[in-house]
Amino acid sequence: MKKSGVRTPRKSRKLRYTAPNHIRRKFLSSPLSPVLKAQHGARSMPVRRDDTVTITKGDRKLTEGKILRVDSRRGKIYIEGVARSRMDGSTVQIPIRPENVMITRLALDDARRQAILSRRGYEAKREVE
Repeated sequence: MKKSGVRTPRKSRKLRYTAPNHIRRKFLSSPLSPVLKAQHGARSMPVRRDDTVTITKGDRKLTEGKILRVDSRRGKIYIEGVARSRMDGSTVQIPIRPENVMITRLALDDARRQAILSRRGYEAKREVE
């Protein structure tokens, strides 16, 4: 049986860079921590501004902080406390790819986000069975 979809790297990249916003949001997903995974029954979630994350790769590994900004156009997130200083003394935030972080605390003040978790979590899987 033939799989559908694009396989060539050039076309995959083009689809990723020209994707509309509602699809681009899903590219900004990060895995949940084992505690959250067990609690909610979902493996990953799209990141948003007030989530707390831990960096899992790179030289800033194991750094924890709140997400300050999500740049969906570039596909990067900016984390509190992850900055570097420039030669002139000013500090700039370091952009990080969302697949290189792990969500440790979710911001559940949004009703839509709670609905997403209930739709994807354990309760939804029990109803199907």
